Amino acid sequence: MDDAAETTTASGAAGGDEAAAARLRAAAGQGLRRPALPTSADAGADVGFSVQETAIGRVLLADGPGGALVASAFAPDDAAVERLLRRLAQKVSPRVVEAPGRTAPVAAQLEEYLAGERRTFDVAVDLALATPFQRAVLEQLAGVGYGARTTYGALARDLGRAGASRAVGAALGANPVCVVLPCHRVVAGSGALTGYAGGLDAKRRLLALEGAG
Repeated sequence: MDDAAETTTASGAAGGDEAAAARLRAAAGQGLRRPALPTSADAGADVGFSVQETAIGRVLLADGPGGALVASAFAPDDAAVERLLRRLAQKVSPRVVEAPGRTAPVAAQLEEYLAGERRTFDVAVDLALATPFQRAVLEQLAGVGYGARTTYGALARDLGRAGASRAVGAALGANPVCVVLPCHRVVAGSGALTGYAGGLDAKRRLLALEGAG
């Protein structure tokens, strides 16, 4: 798929389409908000990131120029981290710096979620790393709440592209904001857990955590 896409924020997703923006806000849980940037020196960079060791694996978190989350991506090794950082530099800004303080709020929410203490995320999301088709697919996750499941085929039908279940699967496999935008809740039509960026064990654990697995 074409990976070239203009930067889109949650407040103006899908070219200013308010309905699409509302679906994206719902997909992440509570109303997405744009937090204030910190006043520390690392706020001078356009992208701040950190790498977190979590119960489901190593995750890279990154926020963009406006303070919105641009990445919550599995990064099992240093090579994966480097690939993600190069992508952030190409798609968002070359001014990328390791800044744990900037990603601390979402890191705390992710820890709470994985501990079973949180069901939704209260963060701003920027889908700068997603293609327009990927954005459309992620917006369809809005109706899939905590503890629920849907299928690739159902999402394709909701998009008006009933024969595009594989394309939907590929789009979800490239989800740049995993867990926050819950692609783990999408399974095969048979109910099988087919494919997940963090691995099938992580997907099983997330569904079990939510009481869906």
